[in-house]
Amino acid sequence: MKKRKIDVAVISDVHLGTYGCHADELISYLNSIQPKKLILNGDIIDIWQFSKRYFPPSHLKVLKKIIGMASNGTEVIYITGNHDEMLRKFSGTSIGYVSIVDKLVLDLHGKKCWFFHGDVFDASIQNAKWLAKLGGYGYDLLIIINRIINWFLIKMGKEKFSLSKRIKNSVKGAVKYINDFEKTAAELAIENGYNYVICGHIHQPKKEVFENKLGQCTYLNSGDWVENLTALEYSFKRWKIYNYSNDKLSPFYADEDIKDLDIHELIASITSKKEKGSSPSTD
Repeated sequence: MKKRKIDVAVISDVHLGTYGCHADELISYLNSIQPKKLILNGDIIDIWQFSKRYFPPSHLKVLKKIIGMASNGTEVIYITGNHDEMLRKFSGTSIGYVSIVDKLVLDLHGKKCWFFHGDVFDASIQNAKWLAKLGGYGYDLLIIINRIINWFLIKMGKEKFSLSKRIKNSVKGAVKYINDFEKTAAELAIENGYNYVICGHIHQPKKEVFENKLGQCTYLNSGDWVENLTALEYSFKRWKIYNYSNDKLSPFYADEDIKDLDIHELIASITSKKEKGSSPSTD
């Protein structure tokens, strides 16, 4: 089966190194596409909760796959998030086809697209980081409990459900936060003349047009690979939300040309590639 050729693919909130990460499904998705650009919109590696005790082979395979895509000509842009904020000290650097930035602006067929993770809007991250980290550990525990419950549900022939989604949807404060996040991002984009604003962070896949007296823009969120298993794709001059559970094609597994390669060999293969002519704008 041929890979789908697309202009841009966006994934975020993978949280490699945590129990909630669906690494196998992400590898399957990445193996099914051939994007010109792959934008990693934050929280790909969960450095907050990273532990040598838990980083399974499937999580390493995701990194190998991304580096393999870069070595084969895909431009990979890593936008830093709050869970991988340690990478922000490397912002503005690049190795071959991989670059690290804090934000990104692209012109796609005459439309200005503004990419950033979104934690800049989160007061709990900015003002009480220790509390946000504590919440992250609680979320990870919730995911483990949810997996146990779903195992029993499947055994009984019933449908799986998401505890965290149910909690989020039932808490008025959480719903308000998400709505405020989306509105704030859209209004800032309109104020700055962007046609699209593309975020991650809140794990809520979304595509919605916002309008005010100054103009309009389309807000997009790539969701996550913990609960929703979603990505954003740009092709044929339009954006769409890809949902693994609904849209998956025949699964692709590890590419024959990279599955046996050492991670250091993959990194070396990137640096041997010819540099592209221009770097992405980070205005």
